[in-house]
Amino acid sequence: MKIAVMPGDGIGQEVTDQAVKVLKAVVGNHPMELVYAPVGQAGVDAAGDPLPLQTREIADKAEAILFGSAGVPGDEAIEYNMRPGASLLRLRKQLNLFANFRPAFLFPELIGASTLKPEVVEGLDIMILRELTGDIYFGEPRGVHTLPNGEREAFNTMRYSESEIRRIGHVAFQTARLRHHKVCSVDKANVLETMQLWREVMTEVGREYPDVELSHLFVDAAAMQLMRAPKQFDVMVTGNIFGDILSDAAAMLTGSIGMLPSASLSTGNKGLYEPVHGTAPDIAGQNLANPLASILSMAMMLRLSFHQPELALKVERAVQHVLADGLRTGDIYQPGCEQVGTREMGNAVVKALARLPR
Repeated sequence: MKIAVMPGDGIGQEVTDQAVKVLKAVVGNHPMELVYAPVGQAGVDAAGDPLPLQTREIADKAEAILFGSAGVPGDEAIEYNMRPGASLLRLRKQLNLFANFRPAFLFPELIGASTLKPEVVEGLDIMILRELTGDIYFGEPRGVHTLPNGEREAFNTMRYSESEIRRIGHVAFQTARLRHHKVCSVDKANVLETMQLWREVMTEVGREYPDVELSHLFVDAAAMQLMRAPKQFDVMVTGNIFGDILSDAAAMLTGSIGMLPSASLSTGNKGLYEPVHGTAPDIAGQNLANPLASILSMAMMLRLSFHQPELALKVERAVQHVLADGLRTGDIYQPGCEQVGTREMGNAVVKALARLPR
């Protein structure tokens, strides 16, 4: 296993440290090479670029990337290519990581941490599949200019080609075949030509998978249904911006965004694995962050890039054992539980691994 480790900024360093700790514990003597590389503000500090050349080269050579988080307060005011937060988007584009898997599942032990009624979220298991290299985040033209009357105007372009939609569509239907054979395609076809094409192509792709049920929802209706009756969904597939919003909203179904892992894959097995949460500068360096999303992202890496489902399952079971033991970071704390810090949670997962049957 050749893994590039990019902790990045804010709480990224803290949670990634715990994921690496658990990785070493579960892998044991399996050959593994970890190569660290700076990214985000750490890249600026090290080499004057949020995504330094050396980091890009390390990413190209790695079989998988374990990513923390990137960005600093106020970086929206910096030129795009020099924004620490934009380093992740640049990396996704460089590696053609077009398929972003964001599972939203609820550990039974955390049913009380969700703000929704227990009967709404109990047994929750959704896969949100987000197209990651197109849409308004990458569309050109983009920018800010001044109109003749002196007023500033900003613009971004939503774009999708037929081939981009078809590619993510096939991933969605193939994923559904491994789950519950249902795909819900989320768009805004009632007002956007881009999304009209999205719906047309998704429908065409769906005809190639007669064993999978395809439904369509406008994004506003999808957001409502995600909160009202989330268990109706199996695989939700959507574009970049809608997927960004819906997957973060789904975090509240699971109790905390600190519990959501993700995987971003290219056409091969190569992937970038990161917690869904951001840099959280308000708690960075205070041993307060929840490392479980990073640890669970590492488990996804073992399963998807290295084809080690048994090791991935061991990590997931260890996490569940820790939750069953009543350990909680502040974001998922419930009365009667024991509140612990970032490092203590990582140590507890390592100890739980050792207790699992071999």
